[in-house]
Amino acid sequence: MSNNNVLIVAPHADDEILGCGATIAKYVEENNDVYVVVLTNANLGDKKRFTASYIKKVRKECISSNNFLGVKKVIFKNLPAPKLDQFPLYKIADTLKEIIEKYKINILFVPHYGDLHIDHQLVFEASIIASRPVDNVKVKKILSYETLSETEWGLPLKFKRFQPNYFNIINSNQLNKKLKAFKFYISQLKSKNHPRTIDSIKSLAQYRGSIVGYEYCEAFNIIRINE
Repeated sequence: MSNNNVLIVAPHADDEILGCGATIAKYVEENNDVYVVVLTNANLGDKKRFTASYIKKVRKECISSNNFLGVKKVIFKNLPAPKLDQFPLYKIADTLKEIIEKYKINILFVPHYGDLHIDHQLVFEASIIASRPVDNVKVKKILSYETLSETEWGLPLKFKRFQPNYFNIINSNQLNKKLKAFKFYISQLKSKNHPRTIDSIKSLAQYRGSIVGYEYCEAFNIIRINE
């Protein structure tokens, strides 16, 4: 896993930790360069629900969380959430392609296409467009991740269900780094009876690990692997 340039595509700040936090820690430990792009700015999409000061706070939490994990760079874009469905898909794809080319990304993590949130669905589609093997795009591995309170709440349709077929084995130290990283997201952390609690995040890692006979895993869907 060494000597790779890895990009985690997050529709919103905190998706990257929920879906890939321990995997990020593992990649960093193995001397890979990990980048995170947060694509949306909800203040531009709904100023009444998401104030500029709130977005500033969340982005500060995002930087602290990813710095803790050793992410090389967090990139913020300002696409409008929660109305990304009113924004041209090709512009989302162009935004991602520019990042993929600039940082010579060869491993790409994207949200699951069946997530409840339409922003996640659109970002998945745009990511696949952006990572087509043309021009200077040299992505060799694309995996989709699960996001607690988005993936499991998606429509229970066979073609939209998250059915992982790639299990990244993580150790307790890498999981603990993920849990500590998510604690930086004070605005997003829930206390009880919600998927986005520390206990729920740990339980998911234990469950995914048990599927393949390990203590902990983060699970993904393979979209494309070139080897």
